[in-house]
Amino acid sequence: MRRKHREIVHVGREGWLFLIGGTNGVLEQYRATLSRWWRLRGWVKLIEARAARARALGIRYVHVVVPEKLSVYDDRTQDLRFDPRQAPTRLLARRLINNPHYVDLLAPMRAARDGAVPLYYRTDTHWNYEGCRLAYGVLMRACGAVPPADLDARERYETTRVRDLGEKILEQPIETASHAVLDRDAHRTYASPLVAAYEAAGRAPDLHVGAHVCFRNDRPDVDPRTLVLFGDSYAHFAPIMLTGILAESFREVHFVWSSSIDWGYVARVRPDLLVFEMAERFVTRLPDDTFDIATYQKGEHLAAATPAVAPPPAAASASEGLSAEA
Repeated sequence: MRRKHREIVHVGREGWLFLIGGTNGVLEQYRATLSRWWRLRGWVKLIEARAARARALGIRYVHVVVPEKLSVYDDRTQDLRFDPRQAPTRLLARRLINNPHYVDLLAPMRAARDGAVPLYYRTDTHWNYEGCRLAYGVLMRACGAVPPADLDARERYETTRVRDLGEKILEQPIETASHAVLDRDAHRTYASPLVAAYEAAGRAPDLHVGAHVCFRNDRPDVDPRTLVLFGDSYAHFAPIMLTGILAESFREVHFVWSSSIDWGYVARVRPDLLVFEMAERFVTRLPDDTFDIATYQKGEHLAAATPAVAPPPAAASASEGLSAEA
């Protein structure tokens, strides 16, 4: 395992690619160490503290960790020495088995992994639409909500490109994937200065932490509640992943790209639901929940949207702005 940690991508069976290295040392997270024990203990305490703080504001807190592809599709790896039973998501689910604020996605995703359509891209770190749709269904049940009746009848479209893991190997494999059109009933009512600046510069795929958008859905039969979502690229600020599906399901959805919660913002909005989504590989970082989204929109972060020497336009559209480290 230590040797593999120096590698970034593992080439598995039938073209499946897996992130095993990088800044988060993905493969190392499947090792039982004292530091990992303390870190997971810290997450348990943080989840409990967040739920209590939200409850004091009259808000329901829901915590979701998106499993690594390694944790779900370990059977697609080839001669890779690691123990999927040591996945952080599995251990967290075990520790929080009776905690109503933690939503276990690993068990349902492993149960569905042999279906007709995979839940993750073969050549990308992220879940595909099918995986996102499955997770959304689990999350909706946890929120006491019902998906729109016509959600699965939405128009589909395909994208074909080299994806984030494919870019890291010599062969540069191209993968075609099917998506659903999500932005139908909801409309974006707010884009933060960072989002506006990056979009104006044609660099939306480069924006990650600090992206902040709001959506409104006036469909008469939509769930009337307001939901605030703190998440990452598995949710995204463009209406293509979890944020997009949730925006079609609730009256109002706010998305902030951050692993640290801005409690001042939460207190001002007073949503009915506060949802936190994070990729499993980021459990190595325990947030301090001191994020200030308004302050983050200014200064160096905003200036970075329009560098002195502008880079060439990104090849990927905003709907494909996903990266392995985001």
